[in-house]
Amino acid sequence: MSYRGDGQKVQKVMVQPINLIFRYLQNKTVVQVWLYENVNTRIEGVIAGFDEYMNLVLDDACEVHMKKNTRKPLRRIMLKGDNITLIQAKDGAK
Repeated sequence: MSYRGDGQKVQKVMVQPINLIFRYLQNKTVVQVWLYENVNTRIEGVIAGFDEYMNLVLDDACEVHMKKNTRKPLRRIMLKGDNITLIQAKDGAK
């Protein structure tokens, strides 16, 4: 719990990860997925579906190599949740 300057308590509501992923799905947000133990490669795309194991189906997916600064189009892919470290909205995306 936090306190505002005027002494009132402010209740913060925790956002569940599944709800955030669902919001990305509904809004067709372009997301960037960081891969587990592969810091130089990221996957970008639009979430088309997911399950309780955080397996993702991405449309218009693209493999991005951070060091080489290259992009490889992948089209539609299924990414296992075991390989995901982080999911974030791509820069400039709402």
